[in-house]
Amino acid sequence: MDHGGHGGHDMGPMCSMNMLWNTQIIDTCIVFKQWHIHSNSAFVLSFFVIVGLGVLYEYLRAFRVAFDGRIAATLNKGKSRSPARSGRSTPDHTSDVEEAGLLTGRRALRPSRTGTRVPPLYRVMRAVLYGATVFLSFFLMLVFMTYNAYLILAVVAGAAIGHYVFGGYVDFDGTSGGGKGMACH
Repeated sequence: MDHGGHGGHDMGPMCSMNMLWNTQIIDTCIVFKQWHIHSNSAFVLSFFVIVGLGVLYEYLRAFRVAFDGRIAATLNKGKSRSPARSGRSTPDHTSDVEEAGLLTGRRALRPSRTGTRVPPLYRVMRAVLYGATVFLSFFLMLVFMTYNAYLILAVVAGAAIGHYVFGGYVDFDGTSGGGKGMACH
């Protein structure tokens, strides 16, 4: 049978695509076909890289919260602190905005904003940090979607280690904004 001149050459090992729970090591590809596991040692190295990415994700989350705190402290220097300038909406206001779309069929285009306006440079820095966090969270989701038990363990272990290392404080008043866990964003 003619294969159009393509017969006779070896294409090499292919990435295995499992859409079910698996524990395959050799020929596993992680997110990219270039991240192709050819040996047990490469798999172990990849496992620890993924653990590191999970730790990095938790670091970025903690860093974003701390960075926002530093921005708030910088912007609030010399200002008197009053409830109207806290930067937080009251729960009643939030629910009113959310319910407006449900009750009227219209979406609230712009809820009233309270707080201090963030200068453009800080907004860019916050956006870059947010974008990096979202990218990393979706990347880890794709690793999870290999359905490989070992890689799933690596993501969870990295998140747990990172949370242990960078989540040593609890904000009981809920103003830190860092309680999303391993949410995609």
